[in-house]
Amino acid sequence: MTKQLSINLRDSAAAIFAAAVTAADPAVSLRRRLRTTPLPSPKQGGRSILIAIGKAAPAMMAETLQHVRGDHVALAVTHPENQALVSGATVLTCAHPIPDERGLKAGRQIISLLSAACKQDQIIALISGGGSALVPAPVDGLTLSDKIAVNEVLLSSGLDIVQMNLVRQHLSQLKGGGFLRLGSPARVTAYILSDVIGDDLRAVASGPTTVPIGSHADARRACIEAGIWHRLPKAARTHLELSIPEHAKVNEAANNLIGSNTISLEAAFRCAAQSCRAEIVSDALIGDVSVAAEQIFQAAQTAPRDRPTALLFGGETTVRLQGTGRGGRNQELALRVAQLAQERPIPGNWVFLSGGTDGRDGPTPAAGAVVDAGTLARIRASGHDPASLLASNDSHRALTLSGDLLITGATGTNVADIQVFLLGSNA
Repeated sequence: MTKQLSINLRDSAAAIFAAAVTAADPAVSLRRRLRTTPLPSPKQGGRSILIAIGKAAPAMMAETLQHVRGDHVALAVTHPENQALVSGATVLTCAHPIPDERGLKAGRQIISLLSAACKQDQIIALISGGGSALVPAPVDGLTLSDKIAVNEVLLSSGLDIVQMNLVRQHLSQLKGGGFLRLGSPARVTAYILSDVIGDDLRAVASGPTTVPIGSHADARRACIEAGIWHRLPKAARTHLELSIPEHAKVNEAANNLIGSNTISLEAAFRCAAQSCRAEIVSDALIGDVSVAAEQIFQAAQTAPRDRPTALLFGGETTVRLQGTGRGGRNQELALRVAQLAQERPIPGNWVFLSGGTDGRDGPTPAAGAVVDAGTLARIRASGHDPASLLASNDSHRALTLSGDLLITGATGTNVADIQVFLLGSNA
């Protein structure tokens, strides 16, 4: 592969990924939805209670405040990388993906706002990915330390986001319909930026404005089947073993989807199609990264090469941690694809990009990585073994050594992951 051709393919892959991120701009997405589904007004004598949680919270709140009329109060909760001043709103920053004391206090503030709502009020919920960790709000009997321990176990379990949020819902006052229960009898309208593949709104930020994904028994079963039940804190196991009566019936929320991985994947397709053959191979790339890497690689091996081709994927894979290294699902996926390409070489020029649309992959500053046929050679040239680093889940170190990290900074949005496999022409 010539250096210049590699750089050109990298630039093209980065541009396609950027188009996907731009399509998930929270302010633009919300503004577009408000044209058809305007903000509802409170009843006479009431006020609007605006609560935003997630990585896109500041941008969604800033846009909403341009449309709200009358008496209102506004609170947004996000993480430090997306912190921004929003005129007319209180913005709190909390830790993600592991919750902290700031998140506990933010959860209490939200509970206080919701609990004070009356029948004349209108609750406006602005929900985006990351909300689960940002406002932990543990149920009675659990401490913040318990919630942190649960989160650490879940993040290393290999469970997908829906299963993880099933468990989180039953350990929280706010998740799984908490906004509805606490805010009753006020009406709730939600605008949701989905980071969940398939757009199951019960799983976005653990569904604060929806019914739960499943029961206590379902959550317990998911933990047992994943082999993590006895790794959970005793207080969490005790709570999940309780026979919980059904909650009193409350008004359902009006939930509005404003952006998703599918919408961003379609934007990536339009961008790629301007300069090459483009194909959306999968809009549901989920499951373990090792399986996903094989699926991606097989698509690349069988793709026609008479002209430049872009193979596109959207989804959210999982990693089962077995080592002590640092990385994220996108970095590990990219490194695994590079390893497969060494074992079964792909002729000609190619690059593969895997990135999180929020600009952050796991506990690292990278969004993901962009690899090519020279990635493993560059790691070896630094004196390290790629296979050993991969076995230790140390993809971040490996891709730092090869110079292949994708660094975008926080994007202010989150609609899961996008993958781009660019193949140069063999004609």
